[in-house]
Amino acid sequence: MKLALEPHHEAFREEVRTFLAEKLPPELAEAGRLNTSAFSEPQHNLPWLRILNEKGWAAPHWPEQYGGTGWDEMQKYIFASECAKAGTPSLSPMGLQMVGPCIMGFGTEEQKAYYLPRILKGEDYWCQGYSEPGAGSDLANLQLRAVSDGDDYVLNGSKIWTTQAHHANKMFCLVRTSTEGKPQQGITFLLLDMNTPGIRVEPIITMAGEHEVNQVFFDDVRVPKSGRLGEENDGWTVAKYLLEFERGGGSSAGLEAALERVRIMAHSEPGTGGNPLASEPAFMRRYADTKIALEGIVVTEKRVAAALAGGKNPGPASSMLKTARTETMQRIDELAIEAAGLYGTVEQTAARQPGSNIEAVGPDHSLTAMPRYLNNRAASIYGGSNEVQRNVMAKLLLGL
Repeated sequence: MKLALEPHHEAFREEVRTFLAEKLPPELAEAGRLNTSAFSEPQHNLPWLRILNEKGWAAPHWPEQYGGTGWDEMQKYIFASECAKAGTPSLSPMGLQMVGPCIMGFGTEEQKAYYLPRILKGEDYWCQGYSEPGAGSDLANLQLRAVSDGDDYVLNGSKIWTTQAHHANKMFCLVRTSTEGKPQQGITFLLLDMNTPGIRVEPIITMAGEHEVNQVFFDDVRVPKSGRLGEENDGWTVAKYLLEFERGGGSSAGLEAALERVRIMAHSEPGTGGNPLASEPAFMRRYADTKIALEGIVVTEKRVAAALAGGKNPGPASSMLKTARTETMQRIDELAIEAAGLYGTVEQTAARQPGSNIEAVGPDHSLTAMPRYLNNRAASIYGGSNEVQRNVMAKLLLGL
């Protein structure tokens, strides 16, 4: 596992940098810099997706036969790193990283031919219907009923914490089609249209004052059985496969960029006595500890990448990465809040909207510190709480 770049990888990095310098519009770069949520709003990430798709770079982790790039793992890492440094809008992972691979693994040829090109082109914008008011990390407890009626299922119930459901035109959804046997045995995986009659989306405003998540209600919603992915009552198999990509997908590139922002802040913001915060041993010790943790994540990512290159899925290592990434992210956010000082406590929702003419209070780098901190508190819960991930690791890795 080599960390140094080979000459052809150096050349590739220059190609990516040139592409970003030429093709990333300033307004999208600003949107990426100011984004504080898990991923950007569709008015920013969809234009960037289409630019990437035109280049053939929209889905680096997809197989070439479905529109992937054919890059090796180092090229994927370089691309993610350079995008993070350039501040590109973060693409929605729901289609590209989550349901897309599931469609490849479990879908019919008709489903693959229909959905996969639409994901690449941004014609379908997906949300995830997993959690419910009584079923979060205990996902097998879900109760959204799907009753068979001819060629359709009729859905009644609700989903919650549904990210960007108010923007999505598609949902991949877990429903209960049977109450017999173990809870996991009666779950089915459905692909459905969000404009289907009977679907209602209600906003949930986060601590950061943002409309990112929602509760979605289903009232006698008819979903064609042709939208089922996999077999009836075998949706738990598909769901576990998808969660491995949700937990293991992504990269440390965004964390590296965030930690670099903290380093710059620490050298420009005063600590006690008026000296730069970077001169304070206590702060820099926490910074160094976080940087070491991040290096461990980078190495683990490369191990998972090697497994993926060999045709394997992420497996329990995805739980390791999910836990390590989210907790390191939160440590970085805490350092950023400390570096921002009092300016980090000012609520400035309007000033951090892309294209806003409202002047920020304090340095620009303090503008997003608190919203990122607040939004990322949920990172150790979504995708399965980190307590659940440790149970997975204990069982599958340690045999406990």
